[in-house]
Amino acid sequence: MNIAVYCSSSNQIAESYKAPAYQLGAWIAQNGHTLVFGGATGGLMTSVSEGAACNKGKITGVIPQAVIAMRRQSTVCTELIVVDSMNERKAIMKNVADVFVILPGSYGTLDELFDVIASGVVGEHKKPVIIVNQEGFYNDLIQLSLKMKDKKFIPVENYAPVWVNDIDECIAALSNFSSK
Repeated sequence: MNIAVYCSSSNQIAESYKAPAYQLGAWIAQNGHTLVFGGATGGLMTSVSEGAACNKGKITGVIPQAVIAMRRQSTVCTELIVVDSMNERKAIMKNVADVFVILPGSYGTLDELFDVIASGVVGEHKKPVIIVNQEGFYNDLIQLSLKMKDKKFIPVENYAPVWVNDIDECIAALSNFSSK
């Protein structure tokens, strides 16, 4: 499976977020899957890619020119796809991925999350999305989603993300998807 991981690139985040990202990258490599990520360094992006690299995994990075100009290009990718824009990066990652994992992150991570969910809702794909609510990071988003459902802004679901509480539950969900 090609597993796209969307996550923070901030180096200012707590260390407690980094070990689970590393664990996910290691699991992806150890199980013969390919990590697909933003191709950059920093924060959880470094952690997940190092987890895969330290376990001799396949790593596809998709990186925009602007991030390269910031000198944030990862050196652990086994394949690097250079693109002109963030939108192009999202499109390529969405096409290449078989499943999406959302770790804690900021605006970019939320943009990628909403893009894959919205495109799934309208039927562009039926690929699973797993959101890792580590340390309750996405509790407010869960509450907003419930409010949108309650107020009928979200139609009857035929496509929805899978919410998990930690990286172990994420890996269990990924294992379930890979066995299908």
